[in-house]
Amino acid sequence: MYSGTTLTRYSGRVLGAHQRIDRVAHKHLAKITQNMSSFPDIKMIIYFEGKNGPDGIKRKSPAKDEPWHYYSPFDDKDYGIIELIEDHYKELVRQLKKGNTERAAFEAAWLSHAMVDGLTPAHHYPYEKKLVEIRGEGIETRTSVRQKIIMSGATHRESVKNNWKMWGPKGLLTTHGLFEIGLATIIAPLRFGEAKPKLADKKRMEKIGPIAWFKHAAREIAVLSMYEKYYEKGWTPKLAWQARHRLAPLMVQTVTLTWYSALKEAGLA
Repeated sequence: MYSGTTLTRYSGRVLGAHQRIDRVAHKHLAKITQNMSSFPDIKMIIYFEGKNGPDGIKRKSPAKDEPWHYYSPFDDKDYGIIELIEDHYKELVRQLKKGNTERAAFEAAWLSHAMVDGLTPAHHYPYEKKLVEIRGEGIETRTSVRQKIIMSGATHRESVKNNWKMWGPKGLLTTHGLFEIGLATIIAPLRFGEAKPKLADKKRMEKIGPIAWFKHAAREIAVLSMYEKYYEKGWTPKLAWQARHRLAPLMVQTVTLTWYSALKEAGLA
């Protein structure tokens, strides 16, 4: 998901989907728990987005410890992002218990980022498989920004062809990027009052836990085939409506309840 430019300290102030979702989720969290004093404030959480978040690594150290937030909701063997979510969640609980608000803010931000990316339709697309097909080699070889944005080939003609597949109309990165920027633009002004968790939502989260909730939410989004529809026709009124009233509210609710679950497990909710 788009989190604003990763080049400056102003990342995400005007347009950043992750930052917007975090801000709304934080407000909703305050409405469903009595102990917000134990949870990091939103400024601390937002600090660990943009250039200080997972997206920042893409520019700072390409292919080195770079989180891979793609997910196939109906593949039970796809557990990469699940492990990241579990790790950040457990560490958030641990830091909340210790009262380390700065580290808790980091974990809350990176946990939210992973979950939101995992719920994003563009991240359900087999991006890695297609990227490997274009590059002719694994993604671990992208060790510089140049290698990430310029596709090579055995001949000049093949290089041009590969870059067209990446950057041309409906290219792999072009389509992915424009979908995420479009989604960030659509949700920027929204308040998402309907995303506030109800009592039944809290009880369900307490019963099944954040991982099961995330998996179910990802599948609920995947069956809408939003990215496939976007690829065919771009942003349509129906697709924009689904983004505003189905996709983004579910993202906000998932983050809110996961943070609530961490507070609850830490004995602070």
